[in-house]
Amino acid sequence: MNAVQIFDTTLRDGEQAPGYSMNLDEKVRMALQLEALGVDVMEAGFAVASPGDFASVKAVADTVKASSVCSLSRALEKDIDASVAAIRGAARPRIHTFLATSDIHLRYKLRISRADCLRRIRHAVAYARNLCGDVEFSAEDASRTDVDFLCKAFDAAIASGATVVNIPDTVGYSTPDEFGALVAAVMNRVKGIESVTVSTHCHDDLGLAVANSLAGVSAGARQVECTICGIGERAGNAALEEVVMGLRTRRDAYGGLSTRIRTEEIARTAHLLSTITGVRIAPGKAVVGANAFAHESGIHQHGVLSKAETYEIMTPESVGMKKTELVLGKHSGQHALETRLKDLGYDLDAPRLAEVFAAFKALADRKKQITDRDLAALAESRVAARHVGPQEWRLDSFVVNSGNHMSATAQITLVKGKRSVQDAAIGTGPIYAAFRAVEKIIRHRFTLEDYRIEAVTERRDALGEVLVKISDAKGSYRGRGVSTDVIEGSILALLVAVNRMLEAKR
Repeated sequence: MNAVQIFDTTLRDGEQAPGYSMNLDEKVRMALQLEALGVDVMEAGFAVASPGDFASVKAVADTVKASSVCSLSRALEKDIDASVAAIRGAARPRIHTFLATSDIHLRYKLRISRADCLRRIRHAVAYARNLCGDVEFSAEDASRTDVDFLCKAFDAAIASGATVVNIPDTVGYSTPDEFGALVAAVMNRVKGIESVTVSTHCHDDLGLAVANSLAGVSAGARQVECTICGIGERAGNAALEEVVMGLRTRRDAYGGLSTRIRTEEIARTAHLLSTITGVRIAPGKAVVGANAFAHESGIHQHGVLSKAETYEIMTPESVGMKKTELVLGKHSGQHALETRLKDLGYDLDAPRLAEVFAAFKALADRKKQITDRDLAALAESRVAARHVGPQEWRLDSFVVNSGNHMSATAQITLVKGKRSVQDAAIGTGPIYAAFRAVEKIIRHRFTLEDYRIEAVTERRDALGEVLVKISDAKGSYRGRGVSTDVIEGSILALLVAVNRMLEAKR
């Protein structure tokens, strides 16, 4: 097998990382981009965990057609039943069931013997295989499992019908030499291993997730489980873009192995994850960071100008990073804007395009130059806000007074359907006062958990992007707003979150 399958678990293991939670609509958007990226398998979630998780797994399964969609399950019938129900609509469904095999997990977490562990594996895999033709079994904490017992566990899983066996470095404990040797042992000693796909799932607690994954591939694994930008539990997972570009750039080192990933979609996928979650990509992040193809040193600049390969082992275009930006201005028309948005990955319907164009024109009157980053921020704010329906609040007007020797006051007018409501509030600052006025208008208390504002571009006329996170008794809700006026951007971001909160209440 000359191809390595890419199993993306951004929507499951990645989303479990603090700060990366997504709602159903956001998960579907992310899933569609993962499908465009070309992932072989996407793990949509943990269906039995909650009604919300079940709904999101089902929505992804019903939407995605080109990639396999799987749901994680403990080695329990109720978990497997929930997964089967959630992925029933998938074009290519997979059940992923797991059970810990290391002695420390068996003794202290599961409190079962090795014999009990093998019985559970046989039963769970056989039960899942009777309901789904594609079943993956993962031996949790495999890297700290006795090798002889790990091989017995995989013997049991394959004999019971597993089509994929996964070797997780669950706590990121292994080194590349150790992990490669472990995969090689499984490849050489497990009965029937030639009839299944061997997978890796490495965590980054020691910063070795990608190195361990590639060591596993060298030893014979043909599926790598990973996430966009390496997000995940604790220090994260193996980063998909690093694994894929490692295999592509160093084909000589990995026997010419390839993947189905459309690498020119990598940057777009990473940036979509960042905009959905509100978590910025670190500038120095390999492959997709802002500095990944930046050269400041005079020696490096001279080399790159003479021949790019002197300091670039891959081209920016190969991962979807473009060196140039088309600058639009106030005289640009809607067609030019639509064309550029499509280049950036935004294929908007007519109403949303009209909204973005109106916002673009308003911004063009305030800024001399509008760049791709401005356009992406405008488009994302409209996509995130959706079309404001008759039961949702939208901003009509605001007036704020503030100074260093006075309390800040804000007077806000919001519109809901045909009803206009105005109220005012006092706060320690203009943003706080505005948020209190909104809270009084909607008559629903909330807690502000996070507030961030960042300049989208440079210069004094920069577009400001505001990210807010609020919560009430039912959950947490995020919002994004963009404007050259930070107070307006803050109110717009709050209203996106508020409308989501009130929608959850209904």
